Amino acid sequence: MESDSARSSGLSWILSGTMMRSNAPRRRRLSVLGLLLCCSILTFYTLLLLSLTAIVPSPELSFPGTSLQTSFPVPSQEIPPDYVQIANSTAEIPRRKMQRALCATVEEMGEAFGHVSWKESLRVRRLIRDHFALHRASRVRELPPEQFCKQGFVIGKASQAGFGNEVYKILTAAALSIMLNRSLIIGQTRGKYPFQNYISYTDHSFTLDEVKHLWRKNDCVGEYGRHLVMRTDDFEKPTETNVLCSNWRKWKQPIIWYNRCCGSSVFLEEHTFSDEEGCFYIIWEARYVQSRPNTFGELMRAVISPSENVQRAVNWTLRGGPDPHITLHMRMLMNKSPKAVKSALSCIQKSLFTNHLQVPRPRVVLVSDTPSLIKEITTKLKEFSEVVHFDYNLFNGKISKGKGNDLRQSELRVKDWGSAPRWVAFVDFFLASQAAVVSGAQRRVGTTYAQLIAALAAANQLGENDTTTSKFSFFSSFQSNLLRDGLRNQVGWGHVWNRFAGPLSCPSQPNQCALTPVLAPAWWDGNLQSPIP
Repeated sequence: MESDSARSSGLSWILSGTMMRSNAPRRRRLSVLGLLLCCSILTFYTLLLLSLTAIVPSPELSFPGTSLQTSFPVPSQEIPPDYVQIANSTAEIPRRKMQRALCATVEEMGEAFGHVSWKESLRVRRLIRDHFALHRASRVRELPPEQFCKQGFVIGKASQAGFGNEVYKILTAAALSIMLNRSLIIGQTRGKYPFQNYISYTDHSFTLDEVKHLWRKNDCVGEYGRHLVMRTDDFEKPTETNVLCSNWRKWKQPIIWYNRCCGSSVFLEEHTFSDEEGCFYIIWEARYVQSRPNTFGELMRAVISPSENVQRAVNWTLRGGPDPHITLHMRMLMNKSPKAVKSALSCIQKSLFTNHLQVPRPRVVLVSDTPSLIKEITTKLKEFSEVVHFDYNLFNGKISKGKGNDLRQSELRVKDWGSAPRWVAFVDFFLASQAAVVSGAQRRVGTTYAQLIAALAAANQLGENDTTTSKFSFFSSFQSNLLRDGLRNQVGWGHVWNRFAGPLSCPSQPNQCALTPVLAPAWWDGNLQSPIP
């Protein structure tokens, strides 16, 4: 206390001495400057207070009659303004609650994916065709040694684990080979391709053994000093790779191996090249939702096809009838939920209406991992449609007799993949990829398996002259209990609604039948995307 009083008295003495030495005009100038300084400080704090309170919405305000809107595409390079308004509830959610919540239902989130131009998909289709015309194996292996030893490759390696994730690895390699002007290698294990008995691969690709043989034959090391080195990258270990920050075109290694599946779309979406670099867009401009082509669908159409035995099972199931109109995929994890069935049936009706299908009894392909659900839902589907389902117990082809069947069903995976033999999933996949898709689930909707079905179906239904619209649609069916906390549980690499699982997803939603992106977003590039806090 004494030190404080001493400082106070000393300060008073200094000020008093200064004032005594100053004249009257000097005092007036100081008074004016002090007044201006005080006004400036007061104005600054007032503006700061107003800016802080402006971002907190008042709970007493309501704006009836407004709806949540988005605008696509945005031609500006700047971040577009998001005019996120209060949702106008048309279902069971209380109107007052929706007015006060800055969130959206799944159907509102899916509206952005309902009017996509398929012109970009045809552009990617032509790009894939031109690439393999130049970098196909039959042409590259005949190049003179000087040119062959300058050739680059991208390898795609997959195991025989989950179908969706493993196929994504092959498709990722195919996409990178196109982006980097390299030839494609599809890896083998003990001389066999992944799922070789059920999937046929393009003859435009190499095997690693063949590349090694050609490298020795052309004496690339001795004559040109180029060793056959492989670069590996793992996106999920960012400290061990610079894949997101480097110029891929300057990678000098002859072979590139990207060793992950579902993270592929993350860096493929972000790392497109500009025309100024002499490159091209194979994926999309991430800012424009409507500019997304069906990249993986077009790649599947070019790279994989059903084996002869699988195609025979597909033809046996269709029995020479017309092409299916709708595919219903239900991943129920050995559970048969009446709510899930009711929601899916309603979603099928919406899909038929959206696609303007005016047929007396549409053909519906039914695919599920739960046999007991198939029997239950088939009865209800037959009330208004013809049900097409592959019953492997009645099929007598070679594939059903275990000849060449190298997939063993793990007891640990029965709940995840279903109790049917694993080869049935391949027949179901190519059978389902011929029609518009409705995907439902007991837990997570739109897994990689369902996404790839929809992507291939969209590519199969897109004709060479369809430059504006397509009759294809992809719907996600959500029963209300899945949306108790919004999309919070729809998380995990590769799940189609993963980027929408945050607070912008309204809780306590009723049943939803939402248009779904064929190419799942990987970055936070959509107006209604939000991470879980």
